Formats: sequence, structure tokens, C-alpha cells
Amino acid sequence: MEKPYNQSFENHARLVPGFHYVTFGLLALNFLAAGYRVFRGPSIGAALGLGLAIALILMALYGRLFALAVQDRVIRLEERLRMERLLPADLKPRIGEFSVSQLVGLRFASDEELPELARKVLDEKIIERKAVKQLIKNWRPDFTRA
Repeated sequence: MEKPYNQSFENHARLVPGFHYVTFGLLALNFLAAGYRVFRGPSIGAALGLGLAIALILMALYGRLFALAVQDRVIRLEERLRMERLLPADLKPRIGEFSVSQLVGLRFASDEELPELARKVLDEKIIERKAVKQLIKNWRPDFTRA
């Protein structure tokens, strides 16, 4: 598969307009309209409409969160396997010390950069995904994430 662009820290976040703008925009409009109907003429039907609008927003949010949680689990597995292959012998026993956030951040590090960066992340206790990603010099793109 050909790379659509050179990925980096600055442009790696994935934005899906149909999901992030259209879906959430429509859900927000529906919620506002339902709230307006409850305010203008309180009734059981209007209250049920507002409840449904809230439920739809929660469903979309939780659906996204669940997909991201599964993605993080897959990344954790992939990165542990990659580390088994790439880390020096003294670092391999420490693979279990990496948090999911650290592994998610390290997934963008090139194979050549990973051993040094992994050591730095553990030794300096760098925990935040963003901080780990900002340390990467040779970015390994990921165009298949959720």
C-alpha cells in the first residue's frame, strides 16, 4: 500500500469527517432540538425524545471508546512482539514494565530507534503517550488505526 503522506507527530491524529463532524454534528443537533422541545412544551414524548438523544450520543461515544480500547490492546500485543525481536538482551526482561500508554506511543518509533527510546522511556519514567511520541525522531507511520 502506498503511503498517502509522510506521517509525523504533527499530523498523525486520525480525523474521519463523516464520523467526527457529520455524525456528532447530527447527534448534537438532535440533542439540542430535543432539549428545545422539552423546554417549549414539556411532555412525556418530549422527555423520551431527549432521553433517546442522550442515549444516541452515549452510544456513539462508547462505541468509539470501545474501539480505541481494543486498538490499544492490539497495539500492546504488537509492540511486545516487536520488542522481543528488537530490544537488546538486557532490556527484554523489562518489556512487562511498559504501560499501555508507553507502548502506544512507542509504536511510531522506527525499528532502529526503538531500543534506545524504550530504554529512555523506562529509565526516565516517561508515561504520557504524547511525551513518548514527541521523543521520536524517525517516525514509523500507522495508517491502519481506528
